Amino acid sequence: MFTAAVVALIYGAVAYLILPAAWKHFEHQPGLATQSMVTHTKQGIPGDALNVGLVGERATVIRAMNEAGWFPADPITLKSSVEIIGSVLLDRPYKHAPVSPLYYDGRVEDLAFEKPSGKSADRRHHVRFWQVLAQGAEKRPVWLGSVTFDRGVGLSHYTGQVTHHISPDIDAERDGLIDDLKAAKVVEAIYQVTGVGPTLNGRNGEGDSYWTDGELDIARLTPDAVKTDKPPQVLDSPQIVQWKDAVMKKVGQSFGN
Repeated sequence: MFTAAVVALIYGAVAYLILPAAWKHFEHQPGLATQSMVTHTKQGIPGDALNVGLVGERATVIRAMNEAGWFPADPITLKSSVEIIGSVLLDRPYKHAPVSPLYYDGRVEDLAFEKPSGKSADRRHHVRFWQVLAQGAEKRPVWLGSVTFDRGVGLSHYTGQVTHHISPDIDAERDGLIDDLKAAKVVEAIYQVTGVGPTLNGRNGEGDSYWTDGELDIARLTPDAVKTDKPPQVLDSPQIVQWKDAVMKKVGQSFGN
């Protein structure tokens, strides 16, 4: 009888206290608590998960990304479409290559940037950003984004159209972008908020698989992206979230292999 009561107590603590705490922690940016954390394609197919965020005005975001070595993506036009095809087929650089549109809350991305990897546009790091809050907890705009790595060109698993395929470890891309901004010395503070939640078998709008610990890393940028020698403040997540992230990193890497 006593054992059953203990088991019931442990179950209640895990199911109703511990696990919910591992999924929800918006204390650093409460305005995001009701926001969706997944993008969609034009056809309404769930797309890339949101996994990164920035705090700052539009001009500040653009300047910070440029300082971090990321280039603004060209809009999709006939000229840019021909140029990206030539880049892939002829293995020549195109550091401003366009990205396909994704939608969040019914809107196409507000900003898009990329960081080349190799000669041509078939391999690149790229990110799309949407302004989600006009004024967040810091009284500044909050941007959420989806950063992934294009590992090559192929056919969509869903539509058969020619597209880029992404690497499954989207957490590595999130961490890499934040590291680039830190190296550029344009970050005041870094913290996490809850994203899509722990995921091992996610699928984006082209059918590519991805895994993630489910968190967004948010960087609060310096005003006007002015460089600072002061290390960014790191606001800790709840301990249960830190444990979960460590476990997901190990499990995800094994899953990816």
